[in-house]
Amino acid sequence: MHPTTSHTPPEPRRGPVRITVPSRNDPLLRRLVEVLGGPLGRHTDPGRVSPGFWTIERVLILMTTVAALAAVGAKNMCRTQGWGGTNSYIWACYSDWPALFHARGFAENAFAPFAAGAQFEYPVLMSVVASLTALMVVPGDYDRSLAFFDLNVFFVAALWIATVVATARAAGRRPWDAALVAVAPGMILASTINWDLWAVALLAFAVLAFARNEPFLAGVLVGLGMAMKLYPVLFLGAVVVLALRTGRLRPLLATAGGAAASWLAVNLPFMLSNPAAWSHFWEFTRDREAGLSSLWHAWNVAAAAVPGAPQLSAEFINSAAFWLFLLSCAGIAALGLAAPRRPRLAQLLFLIVAAFVLVNKVYSPQFVVWLIPLAALAWPRWRDFLAWQLAEALHFWAIWMYLYANAADIQEQHTFPTAFYVLAVAGHMLATAYIMYRVARSMLHPEEDPVRRVGQDDPQAGPFAGAPDRFTLGGALGALRERAGREPRGGA
Repeated sequence: MHPTTSHTPPEPRRGPVRITVPSRNDPLLRRLVEVLGGPLGRHTDPGRVSPGFWTIERVLILMTTVAALAAVGAKNMCRTQGWGGTNSYIWACYSDWPALFHARGFAENAFAPFAAGAQFEYPVLMSVVASLTALMVVPGDYDRSLAFFDLNVFFVAALWIATVVATARAAGRRPWDAALVAVAPGMILASTINWDLWAVALLAFAVLAFARNEPFLAGVLVGLGMAMKLYPVLFLGAVVVLALRTGRLRPLLATAGGAAASWLAVNLPFMLSNPAAWSHFWEFTRDREAGLSSLWHAWNVAAAAVPGAPQLSAEFINSAAFWLFLLSCAGIAALGLAAPRRPRLAQLLFLIVAAFVLVNKVYSPQFVVWLIPLAALAWPRWRDFLAWQLAEALHFWAIWMYLYANAADIQEQHTFPTAFYVLAVAGHMLATAYIMYRVARSMLHPEEDPVRRVGQDDPQAGPFAGAPDRFTLGGALGALRERAGREPRGGA
């Protein structure tokens, strides 16, 4: 005799659903496709009628492949002329990979990050990826740093495709929104700078796992992403807000438990075997000065041109960045709890990561790739997305021209104006803040949300799907007012 257990009855298997067509749904694309014959007809049935060989995912993969080739082309001057001197600045083709191959000892020892006295400024799993890639560069009389670059580009292209597919599958009735990730200028320009796309892909699959009601698996992927780059841990912040609003704590515990388990499984062996090398990343992060293109670096650059203006120290920046991010998270949580409808996971996650990017003391050029898949799910509007990406592209070029002006031995009147670099930093921050505004507004006005306007609630909700509100700020304030009204008032 088996003990009786209570199970939630499985949801009935759904048939094919009607897919949202970008040329009909997006105002910008609707106008642009007029030259191709106009939007898809209203009597078509996309998603329910077989498209033949060219499925949505295959088209997206083709688009991503073309964009990846463009990304290689953007680095071609450095691939052919070398990364030395000011080449990587004047041609805007800089990449960390060739520089780190020699500077961090990969040329002599593929596992240099784990050697005694190693100082590799990246988390453990990224160190593993870098070492395994370096191991594939066999000794020989050829440009091994170029081979290291090309191998990393190959992996980045595969990760890019994987991210696009995961985003399409997590988007519910709007899989074409993944095209934003496939052709984003920020991906073309910045994906081949560093290993960030490993963390981006892991977070994209974590969102997909959560959407498919697998919170523990989502947590495992988040933990692996944290071992690549710390920012995937911010996924837990979005889950916290949804757990508070719905009163469902089990998804939060499962996600956090999976993240802790996978992060410890990767990090613990290195913490015990080589604590000095393991801790170098944390010490480097704590002690480094403000990074290029951050709010704080732009302030110091501008202050240097003004007599008597204060320069911000690393200690002040660490403290200010922490408190600003904490306040931002509190504001996002309040917004999520005050919104008239339960906010979507992607909306919360984008706002949290974008806030981190804006106030963090480092903004490397490749950080834009963190936001692109999240923006595609949070606010899939082509006009706003492309305007934001244009600002990021201008900022991308401004960084390298600023570095070229400071590195090249040329006359001052022929250099890049520093003021334009500061303005470009301000421009990319304002453009990111604008997308944040649109996302926040769509939370307060759900009828403006492109995702909800096509008849779906939250494709990424997973275990929170269909959950009623148990706690909202409006409800809490109403309860306090009602309690205050029932209390007897004392009189003289």
